[in-house]
Amino acid sequence: MSGYFITFEGGEGAGKTSILHSLEKKLKHLGYDVITTREPGGIDIAEKIRSIILNTEHTAMDGRTEALLYAAARRQHLVEKVLPALEQGKIILCDRFIDSSLAYQGYARGLGIDEVFAINQFAIQDYMPDLTLFFDIEPKKGLARIAANKDRERNRLDLENIDFHEKVYQAYKMLIDRFPERIHVIDADQTMEKVAEDSLTLITQYLSNKK
Repeated sequence: MSGYFITFEGGEGAGKTSILHSLEKKLKHLGYDVITTREPGGIDIAEKIRSIILNTEHTAMDGRTEALLYAAARRQHLVEKVLPALEQGKIILCDRFIDSSLAYQGYARGLGIDEVFAINQFAIQDYMPDLTLFFDIEPKKGLARIAANKDRERNRLDLENIDFHEKVYQAYKMLIDRFPERIHVIDADQTMEKVAEDSLTLITQYLSNKK
């Protein structure tokens, strides 16, 4: 593999999706061969699974069902889009990956981080991200951003109470301790311009060190 797989993580309203698309333009301007994608989704089959997972009418969905659906979408996305792009030497910016499942289903849903990691190891084999940016903002502030953004896609996870989102936040902190070499923290409680600047600096430094 000659490319780099960079994932963006964070709770609801952290701003990672907006930053991802901003960085795509900035990195392309610097001459990098970049593609962006998202999870669940990114390709047709995974987008169909996404529509099932995030449908606000599917509140009866069992936690294990949810975890398995995310893993299934992840597998298809990986083999159909991520791995071919890595083979071509591209830099992939991905909105969410395995850490989301560990935080949301593993910890916040109470299924167990190690248990959900095992499900996902079957799905992705050994293909972990090269670099992960965690966009750090307190859950209440993130949810307030969502409430103020009328254009944002509403999904089933937005219906969860604040306790759920606090658990997600706690889980990410645990994952940062578990994978300190891979996961780097970006202060997301700043202007979008400053968050984008900090993120670009981190990514370009990482890529320069790999040359």
